[in-house]
Parts: sequence; C-alpha cells; structure tokens
Amino acid sequence: MGVEGCTKCIKYMLFVFNFIFWLAGGVILGVALWLRHDPQTTSILDLQINDRPAPSTFFIGIYILIAVGAVMMFVGFLGCYGAIQESQCLLGTFFTCLVILFACEVAAGIWGFVNKDKIAKDVQRFYSEAYQQYRSGPEKNREKAKAVLKVFHETLHCCGTDFFSNIGTVVIDDICPKDTTMILGEDCNKKIDELFSGKLYLIGIAAIVVAVIMIFEMILSMVLCCGIRNSSVY
Repeated sequence: MGVEGCTKCIKYMLFVFNFIFWLAGGVILGVALWLRHDPQTTSILDLQINDRPAPSTFFIGIYILIAVGAVMMFVGFLGCYGAIQESQCLLGTFFTCLVILFACEVAAGIWGFVNKDKIAKDVQRFYSEAYQQYRSGPEKNREKAKAVLKVFHETLHCCGTDFFSNIGTVVIDDICPKDTTMILGEDCNKKIDELFSGKLYLIGIAAIVVAVIMIFEMILSMVLCCGIRNSSVY
C-alpha cells in the first residue's frame, strides 16, 4: 500500500506539476528549435563578410535553451515516475536535478540580462561594417557586402540607418528591396533591435514560468519524500 491522507494528495499534485514541467520542457525545446531555424534570424546570422561570420551570441543562447528543454523533459519524466512509485531514491534524485537545473537557469538568466543589449549591438555593428565596406571598401569586397546588405534589407524590410542621409545613395546603389518607397524610412538598426529584443522577451517569460514551477516542485518533492519516510503504511 502507498501513502494516505494529505501525503497522497501531495503525491498527485507533484505528478500534475511534473507533467506540466515535462510539457514546459517540450515547449521550450520547440520554441528554441523554432528560434534556431527562424528565417529572420538564420538568414542574418548565417551571413559572412570578409570571411568573418555574423555574431553568434544569440545562437549560443538558443543552444543552451535546447539543452535545457531536453533536460527538463527528462527530469519531468523522472519526477512523474518517482511520485507514482513513491520512491525516495527517485524523488531525491529528482530534487537534486531540480536544484542543479534551477541554479543553471539563474546563471543563464544573469548571462542573458548582462548580454541582452550585446546581441543586438553586435549585429548592428556587423551591419554597419557591411554598409561601410559597400560604400568605401575595395572593389573585390563590394559584391559580398552588397549581398549581405540585401539580406538585411529584405529580411527586416528596412533600408539604411538614417532616412535623410541615405535616401539619395541607397536608391542609386539598388541595395533596397523592390518596395523601396514603403520601407526607405525604416532604420535597420532599429529593426535589428526590435527583432532580438522581442525574442529575448519571449525567452524571459518562459524562464520565469519554468522557475515558478520548479520552486513548487522542489517543495512538493521534499514534502512527499518526508511523508513516505514517516508513513507507517508501505
């Protein structure tokens, strides 16, 4: 026989929370894979100019999210199984995994907060270098720079970094999309900032939700583990 009373209620609550945690891991894994293969980000971050790739800080964060999502699914399954089997060993292992995962999430959150502006600024700097290379660089590098600028402009629906200073040159140079009259006033630096800020905001919301679930799970797993140990019914 298993636990009874309030401990039995906690057992099923832990199972439900673990199932939600497992689903959250799947959602995070899915979102991370979507962000990794999103046409807007991949078309920009896969670019190269003068054999120098675009900044990879954003992709580093995405790979961390993929790993976290996969681990969360495993830990969620471990918690569900441990709760149903009323195994102190599995519950203890589950609690340890949660503590480690929570610590990693806090560390990742701090890293993301510190680098939240760096990602957009690195890409903006890459764009500016491509633009300068196209305007005043050696002839052999102008075609590569032009290709990079076209990808930026067509992906983000923008053209140049300043409407008034670039309006004459960008039209002549033909580095803007076909609907130039509609997007000529769109600052590409602003569009880059909006692109990455929006995706980091989505990641931040997911991290907060997961952190709250993890705190509840740690409390419930310890309470259930103590209840199993103190129960006279086995």
